[in-house]
Amino acid sequence: MAAGLTACGGGEQTFATVADKIAGGGTVVVGTKWDQPGLGLKMGNEPEGFDVDVAKAVLKEVNGGKDVQIQWKESASSNREPFLQNGTVDIIFASYSITEERKGKVSFGGPYVVAHQDVMVRAADTSINTPQDLKGKKICKAAGSNSYKRITDPPPDGELDLDATTVDAANYSECVQKLTGSNLDAVTTDDLILAGFAKQAAGGFKVLGQGFTDEKYGIGLKKGDTKTCEAVNTAVKKLWDNGTMKQLLDKWFGGIQGLKLSTTAPPAEGCS
Repeated sequence: MAAGLTACGGGEQTFATVADKIAGGGTVVVGTKWDQPGLGLKMGNEPEGFDVDVAKAVLKEVNGGKDVQIQWKESASSNREPFLQNGTVDIIFASYSITEERKGKVSFGGPYVVAHQDVMVRAADTSINTPQDLKGKKICKAAGSNSYKRITDPPPDGELDLDATTVDAANYSECVQKLTGSNLDAVTTDDLILAGFAKQAAGGFKVLGQGFTDEKYGIGLKKGDTKTCEAVNTAVKKLWDNGTMKQLLDKWFGGIQGLKLSTTAPPAEGCS
């Protein structure tokens, strides 16, 4: 059982789990991306996007239909596990793919949606038409993300085992900047992430629409918080059953060419 979640705002009350914190009226610190349009992008005082809306909806369900006080915290790919482990955040909704390696460090609720790794290139580029065309090309390696391994490594961690050159970047927004500046040939990661950037760029990029993996987006929790994990899984199922998830997917990603959105609830992974 996770322990020692401290109430925000300087309060001294502590809660054994995030579910207890919600029930006790505490402010929940939610980690999201702040640099990914469509998923989590900082706009004014708060981030906005699909992950942000899912976080609000899931926590509200866990709280019996009542809104939860939320403090938003930027959680980049490189700091998601440390933030959960050291209590910087209570829970994470941040395009957080469930992997066996990560399961050893955190507990995952969900998944709440399944994305698929795809490839984004400059709109005028005719040399890359399939993921296999990345052989010999420069691709982005965002800190803390496993996406590049799907291209460069063999299974089980990788997928295509291609000889591509990786270019380091702090996050995917920097990857996109490098692609704009021709320092890269392609950015490859989850199709929902790429779709948000492509939509923002208004024609400057194209997504191939050839997803080749299943990326199960999970809800990150401190390792051992099974009570909250089970509560968010119940909430996710209800949000799929009542149509909320489909509405949110359509709101943020509807009409993007080549993008195939989930239409049914993915099976829960089970809490551990």
